[in-house]
Amino acid sequence: MSIRPRYDVAVVGEIYVDHVFSGFPVWPQPGEEVVTDAYVREMGGGAAATACGLAKLGRAVTLVGLVGSDDHDWFARGLARYGVAVDGLAIGDGATGTTISVSTADDRSFFTHVGVNRQVGALATGAGLAILAQARHVHFAMPLARDVADAVLPPLAAAGIRTSLDMGYQPAWLADPANLPTLRAIDHLMPNEKEAELLCGHADPVAYFVHATAIGLRHPMLKLGARGAAALEGDRIVTTAPPAVIAVDATGAGDAFDAGFIDALLDDASPLQRLQRGCITGALSTRRPGALAAIPDRNELRSIHDRTY
Repeated sequence: MSIRPRYDVAVVGEIYVDHVFSGFPVWPQPGEEVVTDAYVREMGGGAAATACGLAKLGRAVTLVGLVGSDDHDWFARGLARYGVAVDGLAIGDGATGTTISVSTADDRSFFTHVGVNRQVGALATGAGLAILAQARHVHFAMPLARDVADAVLPPLAAAGIRTSLDMGYQPAWLADPANLPTLRAIDHLMPNEKEAELLCGHADPVAYFVHATAIGLRHPMLKLGARGAAALEGDRIVTTAPPAVIAVDATGAGDAFDAGFIDALLDDASPLQRLQRGCITGALSTRRPGALAAIPDRNELRSIHDRTY
């Protein structure tokens, strides 16, 4: 008799306290100052953003990650407001990771203190693995160290649990040939254009898909920012554009995209439909400052989908 998974998705990765400054018309030059009234302090990091996005879409989600002892209760309360389970939220030895995000409507930059996130790999291969095994899908919002991948990916695959990976902008990790087996083992790698260029050496999306096929990636796809997204379906590339929005802050848009994409995966949707849901959640997340405030719920997702596609 099969055991029904406890969660639709387990998200594992880096968690941060985000200090988000937005609304700047231009980037300051060295020695200059620009001023904004738009500031929020919120839960951050790709893992938290994607987990909250999936929970808002009605999925049963747990988050596996580490925070400092001073911030544990604050995170637990915040995640509970979105409906994210906190059985995988552990206290690390040190300070919570912290990111300062500074953005215009078109782009963003980050200043980050990694903190206890350096210990996430040990959590994923230890107590966290039992939690990951209770999900239908596991999303890694982190660069998977080779030893972590070797310990975690085979048992998940053996249990029939699908996986996805958004490693973020990690030039050294993407350039390391030791990580090629990890890229091949992951079911859905979710890079943006800059990350894809680091992986294949070309800025052209077509070149990326040729390279992805050559190195054996499963289900190649590519996030194209304001231009939408693309994926390889059989021997053809399918593309879609995002809905029109008035963008305020692009922080976390890629992580919100991941939530919509994974939501479609859980429904066994087509590659094009996965891109469409990802583009909706990614685009709509930019309407307010921070990564979480404007992520759509399922009703809004369906409404925008019907009007756009």
